[in-house]
Amino acid sequence: MVAKSIVDIAKAQVIAYNDRNWDAVRASLAPRVVYDEVGTQRRIEGVDEVITAWNGWASALPDSRATFDATHVSGDIAILELTWRGTHKGALKTPAGEIAATGKKIEIRACQVVEVAGDKVKSIRHYFDMATMLQQIGAMGERATAHGSTR
Repeated sequence: MVAKSIVDIAKAQVIAYNDRNWDAVRASLAPRVVYDEVGTQRRIEGVDEVITAWNGWASALPDSRATFDATHVSGDIAILELTWRGTHKGALKTPAGEIAATGKKIEIRACQVVEVAGDKVKSIRHYFDMATMLQQIGAMGERATAHGSTR
C-alpha cells in the first residue's frame, strides 16, 4: 500500500465534510484533534466535538462545499487555500444568537493550516472572514471600502 501524502491526509477531512461522511471525518482526524476556528474564535478539542460543530455548519448551509484553490506543504504542515460556497438554508448558531435562514448564497475564501501526525490530522487552524459571510447573508451591513463608502 502506498503511503498517503501530507496533502492527501489534510484534504481528507474537507472532502469528508463535503460528502457529509461523518465516519470518514472521524477516520481522518486524530481522537484528540484540536480545531481552532479563527473566524468564530471557537477552539474545539476532540473528534466528537469537531463533528458536532461541523454538523452545525452543515445544518445552516446544507449545500456548503469547499473547493481547493492551492496547497502548500512544509514538513508535517499542509496549508489548504479553499473557497467555501453554500446557501444559508438553516439556522446559523453564533455566540450572539441564531440567525434564521435567509436563502442567500455565500462564497468566502479560507485557509486551513493542518498539522498531520502519522496518517491523521492532529490540528486545524481554520481562517475565514466571518464578517464577509454575515454580510453576504444579510446579517451585517455592507462592507465599507477604503474611501469610506459602501459597496
